Amino acid sequence: MALADATKEIKRADLLQMYYYLRLTRALEDRVTALYRQGRIVGGCYTSHGMEAIAVGYASALERDDVIAPFHRDMGAFLIRGFTPGEVLAQYLGKRTGPTKGKDGNVHMGDLKRGVLGFVSHLADNLPVATGAALAFKIRGESRVAFAGTGDGGTSRGDFHEAMNFAAVRKLPVVFFCNNNQYAYSTPQRLQMAVSDVVERAKAYDMPGEIVDGNDVAAVYLASKRAIAQARAGKGPAFLEFKTMRMHGHSEHDPAKYVPRELLEEWKKKDPILKAEQLLTQLGYGDEASFHEIGERAKKEVEAGLEFAEQSPLPEGQEALEGVFATEDEVES
Repeated sequence: MALADATKEIKRADLLQMYYYLRLTRALEDRVTALYRQGRIVGGCYTSHGMEAIAVGYASALERDDVIAPFHRDMGAFLIRGFTPGEVLAQYLGKRTGPTKGKDGNVHMGDLKRGVLGFVSHLADNLPVATGAALAFKIRGESRVAFAGTGDGGTSRGDFHEAMNFAAVRKLPVVFFCNNNQYAYSTPQRLQMAVSDVVERAKAYDMPGEIVDGNDVAAVYLASKRAIAQARAGKGPAFLEFKTMRMHGHSEHDPAKYVPRELLEEWKKKDPILKAEQLLTQLGYGDEASFHEIGERAKKEVEAGLEFAEQSPLPEGQEALEGVFATEDEVES
């Protein structure tokens, strides 16, 4: 991220807020990982450790009425959209106060009132849904944008290409992104696609694409801002490839022994929190003491959230049937 670009185009308060969300995301997912190790998590545990800048950056660039179709390593986007650490931890613990009221676990959650399309396990399935939302925005004449992503492996699925093609043909207000963390579970990128950069796939749909440093929250924010502005202006979809590295396994049960240790050591030096601190220091917006204070504030918020989640009740049996099917009143409205 060029220092001049950050100074000219991003307000001090916005940069500091993004840094706070980087720290909050890291603190929350560290706590989730600890709970998983203790055997207290319901279901799997997937984190964005080392990738937090992507979700924080793009979610910070969106307007309130825009919608997102997040990836399973986009915890920062959930937080920026108003999900509290308490709600998230209640979700992981299977409690009634979680977004799915105990019906599902981990990041399988969403809330249309907060502009978050519900996430499901099948990667790239969310892209056609976001494309449908963008089509609705265009038909209604609304100045709204959908932002939807998947991983590098997800871009090899048919639903990814169907969404890209339809959005390009209809010039829909949707921005697609790829969290390219270099591994589709245990398969390295070089063994799953012939192109060296995922962004090359956008050319098949005459769609503009851009490669972005996914560990630089300011770079992610500015690239997202540009793509969102073009989509909102009626110029059609765009594709962003955020290059990063998954610092943990595919999930916390996966030791990721297939990843070379030297590669992880190289990327550890590019940690998004470290990069953000370097930028803030260069701009005179923060120092070691202020970074520590922000980190402590994030940890306290997470611990308060855990207390809320632990004290929350488990769902009753009959609640499993509630909210599964739309009622007649809901369909009519």
